[in-house]
Amino acid sequence: MKRSTSHILTTHTGSLPRSLSLQELLHQREERQAYDQAAFDTSVRRAVADIVQRQVAIGLDVVNDGEQGRSQYAAYVKERLAGFEGERAVRARPRLGESDFPDFVATHLSSTALPQPACTGPIAWKDWDAVQHDIDTLKAATATQQVEEVFMTAASPGVIANFLPNEHYASEEAYLRALAAVMQREYQAIVQAGFLLQIDCPDLAMTRVTQFADLTVAQFVDVVALHIEVLNSALEGLPPERMRLHLCWGNYEGPHHYDVPLRDIVGEVLKARPVGLSFEGANPRHAHEWKVWQEVRLPDEKVLIPGVLDSTTNFIEHPELVAQRIQRYAEIVGRERVIAGTDCGFGTSAWGRKVSTEIAWAKLQSMVEGARLASQALW
Repeated sequence: MKRSTSHILTTHTGSLPRSLSLQELLHQREERQAYDQAAFDTSVRRAVADIVQRQVAIGLDVVNDGEQGRSQYAAYVKERLAGFEGERAVRARPRLGESDFPDFVATHLSSTALPQPACTGPIAWKDWDAVQHDIDTLKAATATQQVEEVFMTAASPGVIANFLPNEHYASEEAYLRALAAVMQREYQAIVQAGFLLQIDCPDLAMTRVTQFADLTVAQFVDVVALHIEVLNSALEGLPPERMRLHLCWGNYEGPHHYDVPLRDIVGEVLKARPVGLSFEGANPRHAHEWKVWQEVRLPDEKVLIPGVLDSTTNFIEHPELVAQRIQRYAEIVGRERVIAGTDCGFGTSAWGRKVSTEIAWAKLQSMVEGARLASQALW
């Protein structure tokens, strides 16, 4: 990861809105309907080229493919790996604390979850070409673009296990380790292609109120420690400076009043191999946690990528607010160790987005403008 010595760099979390036509193709594939693979591939290549061009046009420094070819940021692996051929179902887990606000749940949190299969057999690659296709598509789209760096996202073992639950392995830990052993190949390929690897790890925070809602905070921290240890095993041998990690508390508008505090998990999270740490820093439940970095020493090699845009609201943040958020972090850890980012993605699922497509892009433009203001104040 580059450290700028002249200005604050800008990036985002990974997923960006898909066009309606691409959403329809993704829907056909998701529903296991017959579809034209050649037309799908052509549409994805065009979408990636367009999304890269738009990121460059608004001035983003570190760009990606917007996850245009994926229906969802974690469960995409079910199409590439054997072991997930079973019946699909929506396994809705009530979030801890939802019973406190039944009216809100009834009117705002109707399920838009995609039905997903469980793991019912040994995990192995069955469509490695899909990974290489993603890499080749992003390489082609960025070949002639002037950007600081290019990144590609990949799901962590823990978040895959959250969305595609285990019904085959003897224990949850055995399942995690099997996922890590197989996903390691994808992680390695992304780095070897010359991209930054972003590991998506909502399991390190979000699952506190869903999958592990029955645990105490202390017990959940032990889960985080295990997930980090398993992830590090999958990243072994890869240069830490070519990787970043994203954690979040769930990309949805809701109370979030049982979210585990960043302070409680940050010690374990900082043990992860990636140099970059992307996390929510803009939404009303976690915006105050910039103060954590006054108490917790950031290791010298690490770089922070705080969210300075809320990815669940159609408010467009004012550039001056963005600049203030950036400056808070820069004044604590140093201006070269802060990259402006978003709380989460603007298309973590291809459907059911809360932020309008054009507003998402306007928010990103505001982030670029805010980073310029912050750079003027810091240099």
